[in-house]
Amino acid sequence: MRTDGYREIFAFSIADAEHELTWEGIFSDLKERGLNKVDLIISDGHPGIQTAAETMFPGSSWQMCHVHFIRAVLRKVPRKYHKEIAETLKECLSDSHRLQEFAVQLNERGLARAADTIHRFNHGLINYRAFPPEFWKKIRTTNLLERVNKELKRRTRKIGAFSNDASLLRLAGSILIDISEEWITTGNRYLSAKSAMNSLDIGAADFTPIERHYP
Repeated sequence: MRTDGYREIFAFSIADAEHELTWEGIFSDLKERGLNKVDLIISDGHPGIQTAAETMFPGSSWQMCHVHFIRAVLRKVPRKYHKEIAETLKECLSDSHRLQEFAVQLNERGLARAADTIHRFNHGLINYRAFPPEFWKKIRTTNLLERVNKELKRRTRKIGAFSNDASLLRLAGSILIDISEEWITTGNRYLSAKSAMNSLDIGAADFTPIERHYP
């Protein structure tokens, strides 16, 4: 997300896993292209991206995706409790104190693993509130990225298998650049330009964009 409110895909890569070194490599490439500051990183709970972000972009804030958070907690409880717990989590997401109290209740019910998951991610659940309220719904989840992944899978599914990494990069890269260019050229800002983005550094998004060249 650029500081002018437009969406843009800055990079894409093939990796075996989401290790810290993988993300450090991606972030390092972005920094070499001129991305010097990131205000908010939104992701699932994988520790690799969190640790890499702390190293490569000190001072940035991390937001745990609310959807991934609820899924992470539900994975630690029997299915018969899913509806009840999911509803309570949604009610508590904007209040860290209520969430901590709910974690205590879960622990008392013998659901210690779910309680531990809440404690582990609670610090990163409301960082989106440091930004203008009209942005909150769009920056507290990774829904934007999930939609991109869904489109990427839809348009590559018919291929089946790729002969090598280069062939995958050629097709996936072309699709991602098309999506990114459409976001920019349609003139539809994802975040309203009317809101003063006081916490953002306008120069943070001034870097070399991805280009259409593949191995």
